[in-house]
Amino acid sequence: MSSFSDRIIHFNSTLNPKLSLPEGIAIMNPFRDNPRALEISSQFYRKFYNDNKTRRLILGINPGRFGAGVTGIPFTDTKRLAEKCGLHIENLKTHEPSSVFVYEVIDAYGGPERFYGDFYINSPCPLGFIKATEKGKAVNYNYYDSKALTRAVYPFMIESVKAHIDLGIDTRVAFCLGSGKNYQVLSRMNEEHGFFDRLIPLEHPRFIMQYRSKQKQQYIEKYLDAMTA
Repeated sequence: MSSFSDRIIHFNSTLNPKLSLPEGIAIMNPFRDNPRALEISSQFYRKFYNDNKTRRLILGINPGRFGAGVTGIPFTDTKRLAEKCGLHIENLKTHEPSSVFVYEVIDAYGGPERFYGDFYINSPCPLGFIKATEKGKAVNYNYYDSKALTRAVYPFMIESVKAHIDLGIDTRVAFCLGSGKNYQVLSRMNEEHGFFDRLIPLEHPRFIMQYRSKQKQQYIEKYLDAMTA
């Protein structure tokens, strides 16, 4: 019988949908664009998910260039991998502010082994997107940043959430990181398909770190209250 980690790694390694995207937007697939992402993430999942426990699902938005875009692990940079997860990645250093907050929540919950034993984090859209600015600089682009992109990827997102659930997810409650547009889209999806009995919105870690850093401890407590209820 395959383990939870086996199923995650298989999902990541076969992630290659054919999407027709609006002009000017490109797909960022960490597991094909970055040859180390599958290797790094596989180490992580084999360490923390090598079992068949049922977990609750936490859904972000989509991968960013400096978090999951490098490590293949949502909300995890190389610094947190080394300091918190005991996985040292040679010749690679990344710092992603959202991961700082997430790992403070994880520490408050009881540490990575306990947290990852109870939760699985991914995104309704497990692929990232990049758009070039007028000056030609590539920037992160969320699936909901244009209606055209949302329409283009919505069927893929539905199939991705189904695939996440099939990994071994407790569907009584799921958590949505992003209490605005992400929650609106996921709520609609959940109403249409009945994936979860309850969908609980939480402010996105990036929003907290960028705009509410002085209230960070309050948000950590809000996360813990929701996750332990």
